[in-house]
Amino acid sequence: MARTFSQRYNIVLILKGHHTVISLPDGNQFFNTTGNDGMATAGSGDVLTGLLLALLAQGYNPVAAALLGVHIHGLAGDLYVQENASHSLIASDLPQYFGKAIRFLQSKTQKA
Repeated sequence: MARTFSQRYNIVLILKGHHTVISLPDGNQFFNTTGNDGMATAGSGDVLTGLLLALLAQGYNPVAAALLGVHIHGLAGDLYVQENASHSLIASDLPQYFGKAIRFLQSKTQKA
């Protein structure tokens, strides 16, 4: 259904969940593997929306913003639970880990 919707309306569609789905207008779909159960909290999707808008404002195209933003969002949640209990995670904790998530990704791409 997500693929059909994305193609019909020519949009990038993000379905946030345990494995967030990103559907592209060309029919491709991606499943994000970062994130954890602690992120199933009120406001987490709002934080993701803010991150996506920030990436778009920086000049990322919609596909890149969706793929990168969803991954950073989930990775921030994963980094949080390395230091804290997942059940203590609230949405406002996530942005505090965006910088660490981006630095982690940059270190991985520099090694490749």
